[in-house]
Amino acid sequence: MTVKRLYETMYILRPDLPDQEADAAIAKYQDFLVQQESENITIQHRGRRRLAYDIKGHREGIYIQVNYSATPKTIESLEKSMRLADDVIRYLTIKLDPEAIEEDAEAIIPDAEEPAAIDAAE
Repeated sequence: MTVKRLYETMYILRPDLPDQEADAAIAKYQDFLVQQESENITIQHRGRRRLAYDIKGHREGIYIQVNYSATPKTIESLEKSMRLADDVIRYLTIKLDPEAIEEDAEAIIPDAEEPAAIDAAE
């Protein structure tokens, strides 16, 4: 059995896609991940943004971020699908470090007792 790892994929859809087609593309990749038995799928629609440089003749793109747990083989298949799709102009997948995610979560949400201890000392 292959170990599932945490991944984050950011992809950019063509800006000329109507909202319905953009939603269909997002659903297509989400369904693909579900079929590949990925877990903890979280999708964030980052919206339309200006690109730093032209990509395939486009100055803007629709940014989508997907966080999930999957096998490395799933990533290969997902990226191949995106590479062949006309609606995706750029994509990037990174492997996330679970320990770094836990540290970030702890830094964002401090313990409730710490501020009270500081107030009591003053």
